[in-house]
Amino acid sequence: MPYCHGNDLERVYRHARDGEYGFFASNVVQFDILVGLLRGADRVGSDLVVQINEETAGFYGDGDPQAGLRAFGSYLRELAASKEVGVFCNIDHVRPDDEEFLRACIQSGIPSSVMVDASAEPFEANVERTRRAVDLVSASERDVLVEAELGRVAGEEGGVETSADDAFYTDPERAVEFVDRTGCDLLAISVGTQHGVASGRELDVRPDVARAVDDALRDRGLEVPLVVHGSSGLTDEQVRAFVDAGVRKFNTNTRYQYEYTRTAFDYYRDHEDSIVPPDGVEGRDTLYSDADWSPEKAHFHPGVAAEEVRTRLADVMTELAELTGSAGQSRYARS
Repeated sequence: MPYCHGNDLERVYRHARDGEYGFFASNVVQFDILVGLLRGADRVGSDLVVQINEETAGFYGDGDPQAGLRAFGSYLRELAASKEVGVFCNIDHVRPDDEEFLRACIQSGIPSSVMVDASAEPFEANVERTRRAVDLVSASERDVLVEAELGRVAGEEGGVETSADDAFYTDPERAVEFVDRTGCDLLAISVGTQHGVASGRELDVRPDVARAVDDALRDRGLEVPLVVHGSSGLTDEQVRAFVDAGVRKFNTNTRYQYEYTRTAFDYYRDHEDSIVPPDGVEGRDTLYSDADWSPEKAHFHPGVAAEEVRTRLADVMTELAELTGSAGQSRYARS
């Protein structure tokens, strides 16, 4: 399936609202993670939303976020063409005051949506900056949705740290006013989740807040999908409760980073004797040419551990799609 854009993504979210299921939108900080997610989504018949932020784009571009964005977009398009599901890209946590990067994202033709984040600002400033970003996208005539955030989620994101004391739940009436005044297409709300590593049993998560926000928006005729950030620490039961409460998009990043590192660690630990020399054996600079022992390329070749990571992430994506109900729901699967 060719890579898809905003109008297609809007239809996917609308179908998810009608069918009462959701998606895990997956941040991709390494290309093997992307391959695994694509495999898993294709396997289970779930449309896939992947995400990249400016920091990760800078990593891909060796310090140049715009170059990294183009590199990621090219890689994503090529791989998506071989899959039988819709594939979409969201640019995550773009600072509204970073107009240069926002314009570059829009003009690149890569994103299906952009998430502009002025949630750390007071309400009026958040409205103003989000509205300006929506107008910028509209003026570009590019097929791009705009996600915005109202409320503050604990943890670190985009270089901004929010303490648990500073985080707060989104007010339903404020959410209605915010969506009405900004014209955003998706709304990320604060419901007690946390960016980064957190245990679900320690989070004071509130599906009832999501339900109240969703009901308030619907009552005003605002059919805007809800988003929950910081989903890596949620239990399966909490995810299901949020889906039932009207949440359609769950942002996940930390889970994949952990799976990547843990899978590679397990593989190298299991094959340590083939990679790490025994005590007393030296010669790393010459690949141990003067020693009786030598490493085994079958285990230290980077592609071997990478394949383990891809396989693991495909399984994780399959599980998450089944959890939110998006499995088998792709609007783009070939007949």
